[in-house]
Amino acid sequence: MDEHWEGVPELPHSTCVEEWVRVSGGVSLRVLLWKPADESLKGIEPVVVVPGWGSVFEGWRPLITEWVTRRPIIYIETREKASAVFDNPKLSVQDFTIDKFSNDLVEVIGFYKLASGYDLFSSSLGSTILIDALQHNIIEPRSSVFVAPNQNFKLPFFSRMLVKMPFPNFTLNGLVRIAIWAIERKVKEEGQRVRYRRTLLSQDAVRTRLSARSLIRYELPKNLSNISVPCGIISAKSDKLHGLENVKSIVERIPGAQMIEVPSNQYAHEAAVLVEIEAFHSSI
Repeated sequence: MDEHWEGVPELPHSTCVEEWVRVSGGVSLRVLLWKPADESLKGIEPVVVVPGWGSVFEGWRPLITEWVTRRPIIYIETREKASAVFDNPKLSVQDFTIDKFSNDLVEVIGFYKLASGYDLFSSSLGSTILIDALQHNIIEPRSSVFVAPNQNFKLPFFSRMLVKMPFPNFTLNGLVRIAIWAIERKVKEEGQRVRYRRTLLSQDAVRTRLSARSLIRYELPKNLSNISVPCGIISAKSDKLHGLENVKSIVERIPGAQMIEVPSNQYAHEAAVLVEIEAFHSSI
């Protein structure tokens, strides 16, 4: 598990630094900062990347490998991931509320003294956190691209029971295996199945359960009219896990948001999606 949560991923034509940034509540988050080796790109504003629930870097390696040759990247791992360091080992559901996730990102962005010229790129839970933050006007990026944001985190009945039941911690790894089985039955894309299997097997099971218990209570506000930055929302018809109808609803509620349809969820993790992302950035 540890190989996913520490060490600098070496990518060609770039340099990377790994840091842990201290945020409120005695938590430190892992942040990876890439700079293109090309000196002519010095001074270009970065892209802040916030991946999904429990997401490991390997799932984003194809996209990031190409992107870091064009722009600096600030890749933030959120607090439910095994890389986060908590001063207090006695965690609770309240450590994983959307407000805590949002405040973390505000503090990391503040730590790096980012001006309003930076762009956001996020997926799944990362997208939901950022939509919530933008609605509450606590961050001011130039633009934001979301991949398959979650309207809510409703789980199938059986999965909800597994999350809510007070199983002892030593049983959690077995429950993770059951979750993998359930997801693989639902997800049709092979690349997406591989990513979720790898992601779930690399998690801190206690944090996974606590964050799931918190997130299943959350739903994005119906009113998203406070969001004033240009937003593009990437989704694929074949993505059964995030639900195309919910994604379309989010697009309709964010003023001026653009729907960006791609062939598959896996495509959104590949370098090829930079065509759509850069076309969106050029249009704003």
